Amino acid sequence: MATAAGIYRNGNYSRSSLSTNNNKVEKPLSVSSNPKNSLKSKSLRKSAPASLGAAKDDTGVPGRVRVAVRLRPRNAEEMVADADFADCVELQPEVKRLKLRKNNWDSDTYEFDEVLTEFASQKRVYEVVAKPVVESVLDGYNGTVMAYGQTGTGKTYTLGRLGEEDTAARGIMVRAMEDILADVSLETDSVSVSYLQLYMETIQDLLDPTNDNISIVEDPRSGDVSVPGASLVEIRNQQSFVELLRLGEAHRFAANTKLNTESSRSHAILMVQVKRSVKGRYSILSSENGNNSHMVKSLKPPIVRKAKLVVVDLAGSERIDKSGSEGHTLEEAKSINLSLSALGKCINAIAENSAHVPVRDSKLTRLLRDSFGGTARTSLVITIGPSPRHRGETTSTITFGQRAMKVENMLKLKEEFDYKSLSRRLDLQLDKLIAEHERQQKAFEDRIERVTTEAQNRISESERNYAGALEKERLKYQKEYMESIKNLEEKWMMNQQKHDGGENVAGLKEESSSAISNGEDSRVANREELAEMKKMLQKETLLRKVAEEEVNSLKNQLAELKKSEASAKSDISKLQKMLEDEACQKAKLEGEIAMLQSELLQISFEADETARRIDKGGSGKVPGGVDSLMSQVRQPQINDSGNGEKASIAKLFEQVGLQKILSLLEAEDADVRIHAVKVVANLAAEETNQEKIVEAGGLKSLLMLLRSSEDETIHRVAAGAIANLAMNETNQELIMAQGGICLLSMTAGNAEDPQTLRMVAGAIANLCGNDKLQMKLRGEGGIKALLGMVRCRHPDVLAQVARGIANFAKCESRASTQGTKTGRSLLIEDGVLPWIVQNANNEASPIRRHIELALCHLAQLEVNAKDMISGGALWELVRISRDCSREDIRTLAHRTLNSSPTFKAEMRRLRIDC
Repeated sequence: MATAAGIYRNGNYSRSSLSTNNNKVEKPLSVSSNPKNSLKSKSLRKSAPASLGAAKDDTGVPGRVRVAVRLRPRNAEEMVADADFADCVELQPEVKRLKLRKNNWDSDTYEFDEVLTEFASQKRVYEVVAKPVVESVLDGYNGTVMAYGQTGTGKTYTLGRLGEEDTAARGIMVRAMEDILADVSLETDSVSVSYLQLYMETIQDLLDPTNDNISIVEDPRSGDVSVPGASLVEIRNQQSFVELLRLGEAHRFAANTKLNTESSRSHAILMVQVKRSVKGRYSILSSENGNNSHMVKSLKPPIVRKAKLVVVDLAGSERIDKSGSEGHTLEEAKSINLSLSALGKCINAIAENSAHVPVRDSKLTRLLRDSFGGTARTSLVITIGPSPRHRGETTSTITFGQRAMKVENMLKLKEEFDYKSLSRRLDLQLDKLIAEHERQQKAFEDRIERVTTEAQNRISESERNYAGALEKERLKYQKEYMESIKNLEEKWMMNQQKHDGGENVAGLKEESSSAISNGEDSRVANREELAEMKKMLQKETLLRKVAEEEVNSLKNQLAELKKSEASAKSDISKLQKMLEDEACQKAKLEGEIAMLQSELLQISFEADETARRIDKGGSGKVPGGVDSLMSQVRQPQINDSGNGEKASIAKLFEQVGLQKILSLLEAEDADVRIHAVKVVANLAAEETNQEKIVEAGGLKSLLMLLRSSEDETIHRVAAGAIANLAMNETNQELIMAQGGICLLSMTAGNAEDPQTLRMVAGAIANLCGNDKLQMKLRGEGGIKALLGMVRCRHPDVLAQVARGIANFAKCESRASTQGTKTGRSLLIEDGVLPWIVQNANNEASPIRRHIELALCHLAQLEVNAKDMISGGALWELVRISRDCSREDIRTLAHRTLNSSPTFKAEMRRLRIDC
């Protein structure tokens, strides 16, 4: 499908570089490298991540929109048309500043959260712009990443590049999905994608071109914006996501204009919805029922976090007279500019805390309602070009970024119950509890039946035994009673026969009644004994029950001990396996170390061969060694062989690891140690590697080499690596804290090689630019070490010495202006002034420029005026104010002379006009 002015993109017609002429961009020099207690929406302001922090003077406003600026390199057309003109912008990435030149003598300075040069890699751009936002999305917060800029400045390259031919060229969309898929669990979490375009104020589905008029729906309660009519595709792997992006790019509108052969005619919006499950927490509730208390265990409902990542590739702003748009393309350009204008008005209103924000002026602002002044973490990358012909568009883009930096968002974490999952879990738990209850109930009933049967059998047996024993006793006593009656009757008969008197008869009756009484007493005793036996039987039954309970308790303890034993055996087996893995890993590491040593020797051999060819003049285009690498860092012209050597160093770094390379700095073999320090120096030349080297102990190892080694080559290369590390303010403080200035001063005193002295002077010069280290630097001999190196008289060494003195003088001037320093300059006290005056008109341009700056900064301290007059510096200042080739230095000298009463009085005395 195509129109008269616009065409769809397809797989054969896509953007391949930042430039409009599909020119391949040279490789860059540096490559960057708890659930809550409440389930309501929680508001919090998170501070900016370290990778895209606040600007220098910003204290890190929480939730503020973070803005980075990226410069596109010149394309082929600009190299021809603007060959005689300088770039309209000057980047200062080390201080995160950008200078926009108004003309040859005036410029405006702007600060951003990050300044990315034309050599910044796609990986570096992703890490500082989008990675903090992606991490917030994975934590449950909404996030937005957006690109804004003039047409043809590289917005789609930054965001949507697929990187199929070169993985290093992958854009933010592809890299963000890689990080998301690596962090989520596809078993419990889900990732879904919608891909839309806003074309002529209509929202169209790039994944389903027939769906070309999608409505925006706003939640009346929360105000959240959604597009329920768009296709929502669940992503399971990275390949399927790349296919979706390719499909969407093929359906996106583009057109050929004078500014861009493939200009986007619509705003592309990628929405990634991440749903993550948070593990449920258990709580123990105590309840009582009568006198019985028990613990009731209940599940807290599972928590689900839903976050949305929005990546917006805005169509480029353009001027009709420059783009040459006409017909339908002109209507498209008007629609693009109107929507971008509406977005700018909204940002201005939010930044100025206006009571009314015109969100409904455009569908673009409605879709981005949550990104500016809402609840999302937002990062904006503005893209600009270097051409002075487009200074107006560049100014507009920079102004847009500056206003966006004033917008603050209120970040919100949304959590909600997953009732469906809770219901399923409770159903399973209920089924398990019912089955367990039925099993325990049956076991209990069986046990009760068994105990009852046993007790009844014992009671029956005891009753039978008791009845038998009672019957025997009754028969025994009855027999004895009958025998006693019979004996008594016989005795009575005999006594009656012998005695006829009444006394004998009475005696016999009394004896008979006594025997009957004894029989009754015996029966009562038997009944008492039977009752006692019943009591003993009941007691025995109770004791038996207690014994059975103890037996069951012991059985349970035995089962627990068996489980513990099994667990211990499992842990032992795991430990054994870990020991075996450690042994294998050790063997593998030893092999890698041997391979590393071999590769280091090969690389060092190649570097030495290249250096020898340079010395002989055989191949002046092949960089080798640390010195050539330093020149490459200063001059961004990189030839093919240099790229090859850097690529081999980077490949070695990725395959072997920094820690292993640093360990070779302590190797016993001197050659291995030399090759290792060369590799570390090459790595230290890249800004991204510097933090890793310091964290891994590389700075300490380099300082140790300066202290312990006597090899001149090691001193030179180690000093060069330290000079690179000293370009970072944090590293400067670490170098000073670890005695680095003393070691550098000692190395400068012992060295004779000009290249070694140049490296040491460069390191000290970088340290001289730190306001906090002035007194300590001077106290530990840094200034005297610089002055001592002028004995070499090599122009490169003198240029570094002059740069260090200029940096030191600039810091003193700034401290005096701020009121933190009084008294004479430490440079004058250490005797630097005579050398400055002697070399103020040096033939070498770098030396002369730094010394002229140093004189101007020293002259700004009124207390130095008399010393400078007596030392002859006044005449040099007058010459600089008149004849200096640089206008800024000439102006500074003129203003300094006119603002100093002492200088003015002396010039009047000498009749000097200035």
